[in-house]
Amino acid sequence: MADDKKHAEIDADLVRQLAEILNETDLTEVEVERGELRIRVAREVTVNAAPVQYAAAPAPVAAAPAAAAAPAAMPSDPATIVARAGEEVKSPMVGTAYLQASPEAPAFVQPGDKVKKGQTLLIVEAMKTMNPIQAPRDGVVAEILVGDAQPVEFGEPLVLLEA
Repeated sequence: MADDKKHAEIDADLVRQLAEILNETDLTEVEVERGELRIRVAREVTVNAAPVQYAAAPAPVAAAPAAAAAPAAMPSDPATIVARAGEEVKSPMVGTAYLQASPEAPAFVQPGDKVKKGQTLLIVEAMKTMNPIQAPRDGVVAEILVGDAQPVEFGEPLVLLEA
């Protein structure tokens, strides 16, 4: 009985802290494990575009040739990456980056576009969930650093914004 009660006691402060982390980082879920206790806090993400468009996202096989050409523009020398002027918008998760809502749709943004804070720059699919990556501030898209349907890592720069 004591073990059952021990597992039933959830640290409400920890849950609140995890929820704050979700809000501060724009993540869709976070999980903590302490011994046998495991807490997962998740939220549902809604996207301004019609959800029907996102159903077509697994079809980027046709877009693969374009994706292969785009990463060539990404410099492989870390010194070149550091020398960029502007703010890097980084991926908050591991997943697949998509530059448009569906293969037929126009890209969310292009280099040279003026964007407003909160505007969707691209989406990162993680575990069958489409996560919009939004502009952290007003600015101009200087460069898109990933190709369509390209796998991305946590913290990987996606877009370069200038003032």
